[in-house]
Amino acid sequence: MATYAIGDVQGCMEALERLLAHIDFNSTRDQLWFCGDLVNRGPQSLEVLRFVRKLGPTARTVLGNHDLHLLATAAEARKPHQKDTLDAVLAAPDCEELLGWLRQQPLIHHDPACGYTLVHAGLPPQWDLTLALRCAREVEAVLQGSEHTRFFNKMYGDKPDMWSDKLKNWKRLRMITNALTRIRYCDPEGRMSHNEKGAPDSQKTGLLPWFLLPGRKSTGLKIVFGHWATLRLSSEISAREQIYHVDTGCVWGGKLSALCLESGRYHRVPCESCADINQVVEKPAGSTRR
Repeated sequence: MATYAIGDVQGCMEALERLLAHIDFNSTRDQLWFCGDLVNRGPQSLEVLRFVRKLGPTARTVLGNHDLHLLATAAEARKPHQKDTLDAVLAAPDCEELLGWLRQQPLIHHDPACGYTLVHAGLPPQWDLTLALRCAREVEAVLQGSEHTRFFNKMYGDKPDMWSDKLKNWKRLRMITNALTRIRYCDPEGRMSHNEKGAPDSQKTGLLPWFLLPGRKSTGLKIVFGHWATLRLSSEISAREQIYHVDTGCVWGGKLSALCLESGRYHRVPCESCADINQVVEKPAGSTRR
């Protein structure tokens, strides 16, 4: 039995199929962890959703920002973006079933047995595991309840950008959601900067990747995350900080990656169906994809 953490698929079903063949995935033996962003920008979001849902308990997935954007678009809380590739999902006869399943997925998954924690983007420096799980459950309860449409109408925005337990109502839920699905850089006080999307060393002075903030309370926790296609994490930093990055920019002309949690080995396949898309992962430091 093996557990594979897979990076942002973003509708690249062909790459996912080739990756699973490459690792000799067996649904009766192995388990898949998806780090979020199953959908959008790639050509086969509908097929990816159907496939992962059909896997049942063989697969674990956490929600990413593009997954939430799909849900918000379906709820008419947000207009589709020009680059969205969600039409097939929204027009599918099983759309309601797929979206209902997606809303039931968590924002964070922790497995005490193997000691790994799965999240889409990362954790703010003020959160330890207990607080991260508690905050995630607050948002999940709203997503899975009758107030989810109101939540989607309040979800967008970059503020608040710093955690405080005094935050309340929609501001609190927005901050939690942004932390788990959008975080990349923070200032030394732990204030998130959502405008910086490039590789480390391209950011504004005074900002650090969330995992390099001195004194972050999740230090020692083994965290698997995606979201950051331009990040090239060295094995030294990964080992020292116990963070494991699996988004290698599949939909941007890069590769789709899987990390075997038992062996620590990475497996990667190129995304041939998206090879003609702007190859952000090959741009020099300082470039962004938007």
